[in-house]
Amino acid sequence: MRFALSPEQVDFGTSVRKLLDAGRTPAAVRSWASGDPRPGRTLIRQLAGAGVLGLAVEEQHGGIGADPIDLVVAFVEVGRAAAPGPLVETAAAIPALLQGLPDAGPAGRWLPGFADGKALGTLAFAAPDQRTVALDADTAEVVLIADGDKLCTAHRTGLVRSVDPARRLFSVQPDDTVAEGPQVSEAVAAAFDTGALAAAAQLLGAGRALLDAATEYAKQRKQFGKPIGEFQAVKQQLADVLIGLDLAEPLLYRAALTMADSTRSRDVSAAVIACGDAAYQAARAALQVHGAIGYTAEYDLSLWLTKVTALRSAWGTADLHRSRIAHALRAAADRASRGIA
Repeated sequence: MRFALSPEQVDFGTSVRKLLDAGRTPAAVRSWASGDPRPGRTLIRQLAGAGVLGLAVEEQHGGIGADPIDLVVAFVEVGRAAAPGPLVETAAAIPALLQGLPDAGPAGRWLPGFADGKALGTLAFAAPDQRTVALDADTAEVVLIADGDKLCTAHRTGLVRSVDPARRLFSVQPDDTVAEGPQVSEAVAAAFDTGALAAAAQLLGAGRALLDAATEYAKQRKQFGKPIGEFQAVKQQLADVLIGLDLAEPLLYRAALTMADSTRSRDVSAAVIACGDAAYQAARAALQVHGAIGYTAEYDLSLWLTKVTALRSAWGTADLHRSRIAHALRAAADRASRGIA
């Protein structure tokens, strides 16, 4: 089967890219990292005006109710710009979580504000014997903790250092119970997969931005009297990055296409691993091409380098996602051996 984005989806991605390019995103990222979210909130409201924050929100809650493909298209551009804020949580994970609850009350209370950019939400997943951490819990109006079959509101208790200064992490503690029961655990699983899908899209977009930056710099930086981009070793390195990104992209869109299927978790994990590895390869190559200047925090390249490093494990480590893939493959093989479709 041949897959291609529709002209409308291509135009949508282009419009989001132009919006972010015009929004002085690097300056907004640095302000966000320093504790001043105002430029970032302005940018987020512009994204909401373009429909990005309402893509996964159903129409009855003020959103668009778009296809997961549209969400991927948008978050590739969000990653390409390294935009700040809990965008994955607000636009992807929390809508999937709240709309999966048996009680529509929380969705009706919070999602309209998310869709129009007036409010932000963040979500933490509790794990045994681990500190529960939420992104931008100091900025988000809604802070939630998902713990198995229980969903609670939460409050922050302390700042947690992140490799990416623009990803402001906070330890959080639960407050009031929002929902509880078997359906909550199903909604939590859907929220995790939706968030991981959006994060994978961000990684792919960031990888594309790093490749573009490295390619442009290789045309300008000279050694031995000519641009380093003319050296075969540099050409080969950048070509390998392009191949890695191009091979990861189909896995990302397959995961978006199968979000309603039984293979959802397997396909999302495959996309996270492929996009994470490709983006990391792009980051390494970009840093080597730029040389010492690439290490400096003042140079914009650092915004993407730290973003990629943080995002690779923000929605599950590579070991976790490989384990999910292995479990899905074993289950499929077991069903096949018993003649079950």
